[in-house]
Amino acid sequence: MKKFLTLFLVGVLALSMVACSSQPAEKSGADEKEKTTTAADAKPAESTEAASEAETPTETDGKLRLAFNLEPVGDLNPHMYLPSQFVTQDMVYDGLVYYGEGGEINPMLATEWTVSEDGKTYTFKLREGVKYSDGSDFNAANVVKNFDTIFSAENKGNHSWFAFTNLLESYKAVDDMTFEFTLAEPYSATLYDLAMIRPIRFLADTAFPEDGDTAKGIKAPVGTGPWMLKEQVKDDYSIFVPNPNYWGEKPAASEVYIKVVPDAETLALEFESGNLDFIYGNGLISLDRFNVYKDDPAYVTAVSEAMSTRMLLMNTQSEILSDLKVRQALSHAVDKESVALNIFGGIEQPANTMFSPNVPHTQIGLEPYAYNLEEAGKMLDEAGWVLGSDGMREKDGKKLQLKFPYISAKVTDKSVGEYVQGEWQKIGVAVELKAMDESTYWDDALNADYDVMLNFTWGAPWDPHAFLTAMTDGSENGGPDFIAQQGLEMKENIDQTIKQLLIETDEKKLQEEYDYVLRTLHEQAVYIPLTYQAVLSVYRDGELEGFGFLPEENRLPVFTTVKVK
Repeated sequence: MKKFLTLFLVGVLALSMVACSSQPAEKSGADEKEKTTTAADAKPAESTEAASEAETPTETDGKLRLAFNLEPVGDLNPHMYLPSQFVTQDMVYDGLVYYGEGGEINPMLATEWTVSEDGKTYTFKLREGVKYSDGSDFNAANVVKNFDTIFSAENKGNHSWFAFTNLLESYKAVDDMTFEFTLAEPYSATLYDLAMIRPIRFLADTAFPEDGDTAKGIKAPVGTGPWMLKEQVKDDYSIFVPNPNYWGEKPAASEVYIKVVPDAETLALEFESGNLDFIYGNGLISLDRFNVYKDDPAYVTAVSEAMSTRMLLMNTQSEILSDLKVRQALSHAVDKESVALNIFGGIEQPANTMFSPNVPHTQIGLEPYAYNLEEAGKMLDEAGWVLGSDGMREKDGKKLQLKFPYISAKVTDKSVGEYVQGEWQKIGVAVELKAMDESTYWDDALNADYDVMLNFTWGAPWDPHAFLTAMTDGSENGGPDFIAQQGLEMKENIDQTIKQLLIETDEKKLQEEYDYVLRTLHEQAVYIPLTYQAVLSVYRDGELEGFGFLPEENRLPVFTTVKVK
C-alpha cells in the first residue's frame, strides 16, 4: 500500500499528529493554489477570499480547525487509497458496520445481520430512511452498485491485499433494504474487513462517473456520513460542514477546517500561542514538547493504550540483507529501551514483538533479540564483513552501506533514522539516510529500492489478520512487506499458512498457524520491532468538551468534540 495505508498504512496513513485550531492560519491566495470546491449538497461554495473573511470564528461558534502535515483530503474517493486519507474518508462515508469500543462490531448502515450455518452467507438488513448528503437514497441497489465497482474484474486487484476480496463469490439485493453476499469459504474476520475505513464504504449513485468505474475517479464526494466536504484548496486547506441528512446524532462542531502545516515547530508554536485548540495523534511534534505540556497544569494531556507497532523492515532482496546472519546481527544492534526513552520520552513502550500485547493470537513466547553490540560484531565477522582501517566494514572490496529512507514530514521518523545511523556505525555499518515525500517513499518501498525502512502495523481493526494478509499479495495498496520478504526461502510456505489461517475453523490449528508465521518471521529477522505506538492528546484545561480517544488510530475526534471556552 502506499500506506498511509496509506492504509496505513499509507496511506497506514497511521495517523500523523493532528492539531485543531480555533482560528485558521493565514491563507495563501487562490491564484497560488489549486482550488477545488466540492459541496455535497450541490450548493456553490464561497470563494477563497470570502472564506478567508467568513471563517474567522468566535469562541462560541463551535468551529474546529485542524492542522495536518500532509494534504488531508486528496480526491476523497471512498474506494481508493492515496492521495485519499483515512481520516477524511471516515468523516464523509459510512460502511455497513463499524469497529467500536473493546473491538465490538456495531451496526452502521446495516442494523442487523445473520450468518448461514455453513458460515458463508451474510444477510444484512439495511437502515431505513438513510439519505446521502445530496438527498438521494441509500438502499440495497446502491450497495450492489458500490460492490460492482469495488470488486469488478478490472478493480479487484486494487483490493487483493485483504482476504474478503479473494473470498467474495457472489452478492445481490434480496429486496430494497436487504443485501446478501456469499463467500467461497467461511471467514471469521468478515465483519472486521467490512468495518475498515476503506474500500467498502458507500458512494451515492449520483456521484459515480458515467462509466461506473470509481477507480478512475468520482464526480463528487457524496456520502451518508456525518460530514461533507464544502471547499478544498489543495495543499492549503479544506472545510467540512455537517451533513444535514445524516441519519445519526449530529456532530457537536459546526464546521471542521483542516489546514496543511508541514513544519513541526510552526505547529507547536501555533498551539502555544493559543491559535490551536488541541493536538492529537503521533509523530508530528517532538515527544520532548509533549512532556513539557504534560508538566504544565494549564494543559490536559493523555496517552492512549498501544494502537500499533513501530518497526524496521529489512529488505531480504537487498544484496547485503539477503544474508540472514547480517539481519540477525542488526537485530542485536538496536537498543529498544533507549529508543523508547530518548526518542519517545518514555511515552511509547519498547516492543519485542511485531504486534502489541493486546492483539489476539500473537503472544507466543518469542525470545527477543537482546541488545548486544559485541554479539552483532561477531555475527558480521562470521558473515565475512570485516572491519577496515577506517572502522567501517567491507567485503570483497565493497563497503557495508545501507540505504535508509524516511518521510521528511514525520519528525520522529528522522530521529529514529539518526539513532540507527549512529548505533550501527559503532559496529562498522554505514547508513545512508534520505528524506522523501510520502508518495515517493511508498513508491520506492514497493519497488524494493531500499535496504531498511520504517514500517508500522495497522492497528484495529486490521491487526493481525489484514496486516498478515497483505504480506501474501503484491498489490500496491497492501504494503511493502510482500516484496520485502521475497528473499526468504520459505516465503511460499508463509503465504500459504497465512491464507489457511484466515479460513481456519479449528482454534488449535489456528493458533498453530499463527505461531508458525510469527515465529518464522522472527527467526528470519525480517522485522526489528521498536516501540508500541500510542495516540497522544493535548488541549488547554477547560476549553473542550466531548473529547476522547477513538478505538481506531485513523479516526479523528471531531464527532463529539466541541469548544466551550
